[in-house]
Amino acid sequence: MFGIGMPELIIILVIILIIFGAGKLPEIGSGIGKGIKNFKKATSGELEENSTSQEPEKLEKENKA
Repeated sequence: MFGIGMPELIIILVIILIIFGAGKLPEIGSGIGKGIKNFKKATSGELEENSTSQEPEKLEKENKA
């Protein structure tokens, strides 16, 4: 891929663990996963369709609350 082998990946993961700590890693992973999912939707054009169809529902919920 980028010429990164297993030892380099382990070093990167250890550095990330030291910087962010074990408690933040699930949050970071979740955020990255959601970002990738949104990126894939945006590149395939699904995001525009879903966001326009969900907007009226969101507005109704906000007005009721």
